[in-house]
Amino acid sequence: MNYTLHQLQVFQKIAQVSSITKASKELHLTQPAVSIQLKNFQEQFDIPLTEVVGRQLYVTDFGREIAEAAEKILDEVNAINFKTMAYKGQVTGRLKISVVSTGKYVMPYFLNGFLKAHPAIELYMDVTNKAKVIESLEKNEVDFALVSVLPELQNIEKLDLLQNKLYLVANNDETFRTRPYGIKLLEKLPIIFREQGSGTRNTIEKFIIENDLNIQKNMELTSNEAVKQAVIAGLGVSIMPLIGLKNEINSGDLQIIPIQKFPIKSTWRIIWNKSKRFSPVAAAFLSHLKAEKNNIISEKFDWYEHY
Repeated sequence: MNYTLHQLQVFQKIAQVSSITKASKELHLTQPAVSIQLKNFQEQFDIPLTEVVGRQLYVTDFGREIAEAAEKILDEVNAINFKTMAYKGQVTGRLKISVVSTGKYVMPYFLNGFLKAHPAIELYMDVTNKAKVIESLEKNEVDFALVSVLPELQNIEKLDLLQNKLYLVANNDETFRTRPYGIKLLEKLPIIFREQGSGTRNTIEKFIIENDLNIQKNMELTSNEAVKQAVIAGLGVSIMPLIGLKNEINSGDLQIIPIQKFPIKSTWRIIWNKSKRFSPVAAAFLSHLKAEKNNIISEKFDWYEHY
């Protein structure tokens, strides 16, 4: 056999996502390049690694075993690289973080200084909805998770980072008064929601129940950016985290509707399993956050604190 580390990496990713298209996106390769690597890798085995049923790609039982072996080999290769850098006195390793979708406006600022100080660190950051973030934490697939709503898990530790503020926003087709409206206004507006499993959706639904509101769901979209564009286009209004609206508010594409009991507040938190055995890089990152979070907030989120 004469397979390469690149072929192992490609096949391991295909096995993980069960899709050549998804694998190509995550590996930043073209679909033809991934298909060629899979074909060349398969030619070295007499037993099929994958099969296609309909238009869906499935990894065979034999393929799963090969993917598990490939993952172990790749982990060992990474360990060699990390040990080499550690021998040179550098903080090295892989830092794995899962982030709720609106957290992509927060987490990079808390990572920036740390990664610049330790350029040998390899970052893996998955941006997804709250349900999948919690799942990755429960399966011990990540070192940390960033959430704005604490999950109902017993065995977690947390570090508060930044307040999360949700406002009712609309485009500028209509002029709203400056004096706050009563919250019953929410029952009269076409509100666009995030999907089930979203932390923002959970926070809004809790607010609706607590205030005994009868709100009709006008539309449901699966990303914060999709909701934002729908509001700008005039398809409705939405309750959205302020953290992702800076440019649109400054440009006048969006406006905040003043309404009683707003903003709805929660807290961006880094959480981790209480029993987690931190790698040196994970321990170093947590120390960095504890030492620098106030400076980062003051320096990077000054505009945010004024709302």
